[in-house]
Amino acid sequence: MTTEDRLKLIKEVGEEIVQEDELKKLLESEEELIAYDGFEPSGQIHIAQGILRAINVNKMIKAGVKFRMWVADWHAMANNKMGGDLEKIKTVGKYFIEVWRASGMDLSKVEFLWASDMAKNPDYWKLVLQVGKSNALKRFVRTAEMMGREESLEKLTGAHIIYSCMQVADIFMLKANITQLGMDQRKVNMLAREVGPQLGFWKPVVVSHHMLMGLAKPPLHTDSVKNVAQESAIQKTIERKMSKSMPDSAIFMTDTAEDIKRKINKAYCLEGDIKENPVLEYYRYIIFESFDRLGISEVTIERPEKFGGNVSFKTFSEMERTFAEKNVHPMDLKATLSKLLDQLIEPVRRHFQENEEAKKLLEQVKSFQVTR
Repeated sequence: MTTEDRLKLIKEVGEEIVQEDELKKLLESEEELIAYDGFEPSGQIHIAQGILRAINVNKMIKAGVKFRMWVADWHAMANNKMGGDLEKIKTVGKYFIEVWRASGMDLSKVEFLWASDMAKNPDYWKLVLQVGKSNALKRFVRTAEMMGREESLEKLTGAHIIYSCMQVADIFMLKANITQLGMDQRKVNMLAREVGPQLGFWKPVVVSHHMLMGLAKPPLHTDSVKNVAQESAIQKTIERKMSKSMPDSAIFMTDTAEDIKRKINKAYCLEGDIKENPVLEYYRYIIFESFDRLGISEVTIERPEKFGGNVSFKTFSEMERTFAEKNVHPMDLKATLSKLLDQLIEPVRRHFQENEEAKKLLEQVKSFQVTR
């Protein structure tokens, strides 16, 4: 695979890449390519964390990148996930890994590492302190968006500031030259690019993937949300993304066929509207990226002859254009989407039914009360 081919694959993952020329130099070098992604174990895993994550990781792996997946259990504790109970958080982390095992993620090139193991290393805490000393408090407060918290000193705890310092330190302790997280993590990754050279490290390339929006109606926005266009875009991303505290805003990886159908039927999808449309997003980022797994070469929307009969699409752009022209109805899109999502999730459901260890983990996770 040529450098351009590899770059093209990574660009399919990155909604934004900082900086593309640096990434190209990395690809052309003989340096080992290590991408870091961190996740807080917190409740049941939804489709953006499950299938979409597997799609993105596999593309990066195909481009020659190895992944270090950071099970951020201490970070989840700092963020009061699962009520701050570290043992519950660790159980959820093991459950996440089982989901990815059944979702088609190429685990041969993925190394799972736990923050609770790194926390035993005094060099880690030394680096956390060095990161903390690198900037004024205000700069760390600004990174609080990554946790979905308001940028207000009254609403932040000291643990949230330590969290930001830890996340920057994680990148360098893991020897990652690429960070591959969502757009909501952009600020802390940009801080790492600034801090790295100050502390004798490198500038990691930031590959930020798209955040799949929730199924509910998007919130209204005004120009007063933020003064800066980039920050406004990030804020909208955070507000519209799926939320575990709103179960109907997302498809979860062990949802039943009935759950999927009910949620998709309720999903926001105005006829002909291709902006902020979660149904189209599911098609674009999941279905059209899963043809091999689904065993199809096109998406066929089934509908009665009186409504024009079946219509097939080989590309998302064809579907989007047809929908914009109001030549396919939202309910027809939803019916087919429900069936295809059910097919993608079935192997995961089966894994948690047939594998005793995975089954036990799911039962435990379902018994936990999810906290923000």
